Amino acid sequence: MADDAKMAGEDGAAPEGEQPKKKFLSGKMLIIIGATVLLLLGGGAGAFFFLFSGPKPEEQHADTGHDAAPAEPTGPQKIVYYNMPDLLVNLNAGAGRRTSFLKLTMAVELRSIDDAGVFEANLPRIVDNFQIYLRELRPEDLRGSSGFLRLREELLTRVQLAAAPARVNDLLFREMLVQ
Repeated sequence: MADDAKMAGEDGAAPEGEQPKKKFLSGKMLIIIGATVLLLLGGGAGAFFFLFSGPKPEEQHADTGHDAAPAEPTGPQKIVYYNMPDLLVNLNAGAGRRTSFLKLTMAVELRSIDDAGVFEANLPRIVDNFQIYLRELRPEDLRGSSGFLRLREELLTRVQLAAAPARVNDLLFREMLVQ
């Protein structure tokens, strides 16, 4: 035993000229490798279930409770664009400011040609809703892309409510001028 202590040195290190033996895999290394393997397996399993767990096309009609044949596809709906009349409104300038104007040229995207008739019948109400909303805007409200997006969201909401039961998919700006 004493000889072993002499050979290993006083502090337990290998004697001079010999390199200390390294453990092949330390405890920390085993934990890191194990965690990495678990992470990869979990991610792979999650991706598999996410991509392949949706209902199969033949199973989509199975939950109706009867053996009805699926409806024949009617083909893609033809989207219709309806050009709105140009709008020119004075903006809310506030006290002591010069008057500003907003000119808008827009088109709305309708679900089908059938919705165009309903939309046109409701056009006076739609224009009125737009005029009331736009006259309360200040020029600062329209600055930047965030102002532009807020304006689109507000007008789209108003046109969808006023045009019901016609379905408006989107509102497209063709021209927007603030002066």
